[in-house]
Amino acid sequence: MFKKVKNYRFLFVLLFSVILGSVLGLIFKEKVVFLKPFGDIFLNLMFTLVVPLIFFTISSSIASMTSLKRLGKIIKYVFIVFILTSAIAAIIMIIVLKIFNPVTNVTLTLTSVDTPSLGEQIVKALTVTDFYSLLSKNNILPLIIFASIFGLSISLLGDKGKKIQSGLASLSEVMMKMIKVIMYYAPIGICAYFASLVGEFGPSLLGSYAKSMAIYYILSIVYFIVFYTLYSYIAGGKRGVKLFWYNILPSLFTSLATCSSLASLPINLEVASEISVPKDVREVTLPLGSTMHMEGSSFGAILKIFIVFSLFGKPFTGIDNYLIAILIAVMSAVVMAGVPGGGLIGEALIVSVYGLPMEAFAIIATIGILIDPPATALNVVGDVTSSMLVTKLVDKKYP
Repeated sequence: MFKKVKNYRFLFVLLFSVILGSVLGLIFKEKVVFLKPFGDIFLNLMFTLVVPLIFFTISSSIASMTSLKRLGKIIKYVFIVFILTSAIAAIIMIIVLKIFNPVTNVTLTLTSVDTPSLGEQIVKALTVTDFYSLLSKNNILPLIIFASIFGLSISLLGDKGKKIQSGLASLSEVMMKMIKVIMYYAPIGICAYFASLVGEFGPSLLGSYAKSMAIYYILSIVYFIVFYTLYSYIAGGKRGVKLFWYNILPSLFTSLATCSSLASLPINLEVASEISVPKDVREVTLPLGSTMHMEGSSFGAILKIFIVFSLFGKPFTGIDNYLIAILIAVMSAVVMAGVPGGGLIGEALIVSVYGLPMEAFAIIATIGILIDPPATALNVVGDVTSSMLVTKLVDKKYP
């Protein structure tokens, strides 16, 4: 009994930090924002780990694979799971918004704008022009692609690449040890972040966006409980559900506090290990998921589209509109950067595709700020359940 309590001691400390930060935010409101730098220290420590962590984990994981066929299976199922779960989230949000319309009796004037090409945005999302640009958290997807090719090249070298493979594996372990060291500061950082978030944005939730936010927040909670339980059950049965709920809270708290998929990645890798996701699966799925799998952002994209349609008097009806919206939601989830404010890319995508005026950008950007905490939580936790599903699909059973 006491041993179990000891094992969950740190989790209880994190939970207390969340509660304390939220209470401070509610009581002192904007005055408590002065604590934000303490949260920024934690966030920055995590961010400094992200680039080397992603490079070493992905490249070492791929380099150590003896079966390239298994690597191909993992990547294939990763993209299948990412696309399907993001599309499911989008469809659910469409259904909910058709039942509960958050915008009534408000119409703005629609002025046409030129629709820019998405070509440059796609190129920038996948590649960089110079090597040093890979060493930035703003170019994570190109880094993932580079690390994957690097690891694959080492694997193809055979015996000649063994020493490099061993060195990468050791460096990967060093990064994971650094995460554990930094986590000693996590209670202070998370408390400070929750206090500043609640203090700064709490009052905004009571304004004109209240109904939209209520729909999003409530649906996020329901989706979290119902669908992530369902996904973990599909992956590992009752044992999968038990492992998920016993271990997921550190990922949840970190994502809510930092509003960053990337900052939550180190914790997610630890959690996935505790949930028995195999090393090769988690070290490929989770870094990819931090930039290419965002169910919360898929929810958000549909909400933003629905609201601007309603505000500018455009009917959001018909299978064609629904399919385009789902496609945009999935695309937004894929190109979204895993950093706070990264939703601006997806918002620009919405304005671009529908040829909306720049006033629409300001409207949906505000929505993006207000839904950021729960959206990030769904993004981060969804990566864990996706890694569980990929494990089931690749191995045909859960460990």
